[in-house]
Amino acid sequence: MNRIPETVREEIVRRIRRAEDEHGVRVLLAVESGSRAWGFESPNSDFDARFIYANPRDWYLSVGLEEQRDVIEYPIVDEIDLNGWDVRKALRLFRKSNPAFVEWIQSPVIYAENTCFAQDVRQLLPEIYSCQNGIYHYRSMAKTNYRTYLKADLVPLKKYFYVLRPLLTVRWLQRYGSAAPIEFSKLLHLIEDEPGLVADIHALLEQKRAAPELGLSSPVLSINAFVERELERLEAIVPTTAQREHITTKLNAVFHRSLQQAWA
Repeated sequence: MNRIPETVREEIVRRIRRAEDEHGVRVLLAVESGSRAWGFESPNSDFDARFIYANPRDWYLSVGLEEQRDVIEYPIVDEIDLNGWDVRKALRLFRKSNPAFVEWIQSPVIYAENTCFAQDVRQLLPEIYSCQNGIYHYRSMAKTNYRTYLKADLVPLKKYFYVLRPLLTVRWLQRYGSAAPIEFSKLLHLIEDEPGLVADIHALLEQKRAAPELGLSSPVLSINAFVERELERLEAIVPTTAQREHITTKLNAVFHRSLQQAWA
């Protein structure tokens, strides 16, 4: 399924190039994030375009380093939400298994991929990513969204998937010990032993794809029951933080190679 209409894709690429000119940077990677990358967008979902960029080499040598802005943000215009991170910021967050960055580099929707940056970080992903950090993050996300949005008479359709995707991601991390794919469809085999639940999820998915972004529905009892079982099961887990200091040398190499290629 083409999740990004061609006219929108062209406009996003145009805005990315404009951002390069306006800020004097080079974009290394630009992708779609959020529901359109996850595969459960609504008809009026925003387009969440995210990019990693490199400043000129001398920018990183400034005495006023602590004052330099390392993000580029634009207001949402025509449902396009565009913003990016400086490559050094991104790599520092990668070292901590930042979930946003890890999802960006696995996005199935790519707007731009320049230099070897994306290839390099994807190759390092198995070595850097901490499943324990991921379990902690996604468990917390599921718990917060469930308690905030899904314990009411009418619930936002999209919030079901903001609970289900994190819970299934945790299952993936526990079963495979590697970073989970971001596409929701690739996680559903983890509950294939509950065909009734899977059928209800597919029905809800089709309902969401046909409904406005803020569409409401009565609670789906089978899904609520699954969520409560999973949250109870995961409550006993005490994640630990792995130390990966040796990774810094490899990330420095990625950083320097990306700068060299971006400004060659």
